[in-house]
Amino acid sequence: MKKEHIAPFFATLAAANPQPVTELVYTSVFELLTAVLLSAQATDVSVNKATRGLFAVANTPQRMLALGTEGVEAHIKTIGLFHSKAKHLLQTCQMLVAQHGGQVPRTREALEALPGVGRKTANVVLNSAFGEPTMAVDTHIFRVSNRTGLAPGKTPLAVELGLLKRVPPAYQVDAHHWLILHGRYVCKARQPDCTHCQVSAFCDFERHKRT
Repeated sequence: MKKEHIAPFFATLAAANPQPVTELVYTSVFELLTAVLLSAQATDVSVNKATRGLFAVANTPQRMLALGTEGVEAHIKTIGLFHSKAKHLLQTCQMLVAQHGGQVPRTREALEALPGVGRKTANVVLNSAFGEPTMAVDTHIFRVSNRTGLAPGKTPLAVELGLLKRVPPAYQVDAHHWLILHGRYVCKARQPDCTHCQVSAFCDFERHKRT
């Protein structure tokens, strides 16, 4: 993607969805952290179904610990890898209580020190909860960034760093939401819907198809 096409690319996405948000349902930073931790290799829809009941009884680290392993697993057993996720969630809750007064920390270093929390999860929390201009590169963003030519890279980290360099500052806070939604509903993995794509004029993939 040419540099001069990047701003209109995001301006078009912004005009269609001025206030993009994650499709995970949460009401606190702790609930967001929990939902993102549970979302690895699972859909947002499946996570939301599970957390609806879980958050009704355990919406703080202390209450989650009180549920125990069996209690947590009973709520999230419909999500893939629920045994390991329950273990990581409870270990994270223990650290939040012991080291952070029951609050979710606001630094990348502290977030990534939590069990089950990697760079992508930390980026989601830093962005969605604290408004930092981070890029949480999931499979959708990785695909869209490479397919469009926006920020090509062979690894999620390479794409993340490329996006931070190429996305104009005015769009950085919301960019990863726009890219995820675009990848989920338009620029899909098996068959991108170029016919109904609002940003096809700026996209390397569509341009290559025409040549």
